[in-house]
Amino acid sequence: MHSKLFGDMFVLAVPLAEKILRPIFIYVFLVVGLRLAGKRELAQLNPFDLVVLLTLSNTVQNAIIGDDNSVTGGIIGAATLLLVNSLVVRFLYNHEKIDRLVEGEPCLLIEDGKIRQEQLAREVLTRQELQAVANRQGIGNLDEVDRAVLEPSGTISFIVKKPLPDEMRHQELMHLLERVSDELAQLRLKIAPPSA
Repeated sequence: MHSKLFGDMFVLAVPLAEKILRPIFIYVFLVVGLRLAGKRELAQLNPFDLVVLLTLSNTVQNAIIGDDNSVTGGIIGAATLLLVNSLVVRFLYNHEKIDRLVEGEPCLLIEDGKIRQEQLAREVLTRQELQAVANRQGIGNLDEVDRAVLEPSGTISFIVKKPLPDEMRHQELMHLLERVSDELAQLRLKIAPPSA
């Protein structure tokens, strides 16, 4: 009984070469597929995108493991995926042009405070989705944003506008009023008659 248990857990049901090739093919397919699907899929901006990413793993699971449910087969499949990914990342690190081709270029969504509608449409992003991402990063309104960039990784980077000259003057005046108020309070303490 123990030999059957360990045999089912650790003996491969498919050839070793197949266990190594299956994850490689799926890895390449997913990299190409996600690249063609766009950065939006990586950003998981709405529930539909999240569902697609979650079900992708379940959809390709059998293609990766085949008819083998052994622990050894799972370890070989996972190790192959990790090794292939490590090799690809190292290769792309040394080949910038290929890296840009695989990962894509950053996309400017807001430039000089103006939303670039054509870029939003190209990336299939709505203004509401962009506002929601800005809110998660502590930006209350898109009017506060000078630049927004959709990075190749799917994240959106925001650069807020610098304060306008009027706002800076207002802040300086408020700071000066606080200092004057503090100094008056200190003077009142010095002038106040000593209590008996």
